[in-house]
Amino acid sequence: MEQHTVKAFDEDITRLRGLIAEMGGLAEAAVQNAIDALTKGDDALAERIIADDKKIDALEAEVDRLAVRIIALRAPMADDLREVIAALKIAGVVERIGDYSKAIAKASREIDAKRKTFEPLTLLPSMAEIAAEMVHDVLTAYAARDANLAIEVIRTDARVDAFYNSIFRNLVSYMMENPATITSAAQLLFVARNLERIGDHATNVAEMVHFAATGHYPADEER
Repeated sequence: MEQHTVKAFDEDITRLRGLIAEMGGLAEAAVQNAIDALTKGDDALAERIIADDKKIDALEAEVDRLAVRIIALRAPMADDLREVIAALKIAGVVERIGDYSKAIAKASREIDAKRKTFEPLTLLPSMAEIAAEMVHDVLTAYAARDANLAIEVIRTDARVDAFYNSIFRNLVSYMMENPATITSAAQLLFVARNLERIGDHATNVAEMVHFAATGHYPADEER
């Protein structure tokens, strides 16, 4: 009976990890696709990103149900309980990353049709690439219980913040020089802010991965 209980618990944990990985894969793809839709003016892709966000929401709900079930039926302790709690929190953060990608897709539909001649738009793909890499790396860290990789993700967030500050200054200057572009430039500011928030959320996940792996959060001096 004890072996059966241990096997059932291991199966639940494996399922929990699988759900997080599936959520993360969808969220990472959503970030990349949202920027593709923005730069190419692909409204069909934007609509698909918006629709696919429901899949991430559904997976988060499944993680919630499974985590509650594990806690109620298995009464995990110590490391096991820490992992379940971390997974529960990570699912909520990954769901928010999906929401930000959906918001970028919605903003894409509001950008001027002449976007290919809109110089500030060229700055966003590089920022988005770093943010998407953070999401990818933090999910790799979660799967491998790699606390060191989690620390690297946390440090990378400074690059996203620097990009945001640079893009903000560039867009404000561009709007002042080209008042007719204010509406589109404002949408790009919104997109840049969402990418910055994706970086922040990847950092939050990294902190939880570090906690799940080591039992403590990264110290401020490690950032």
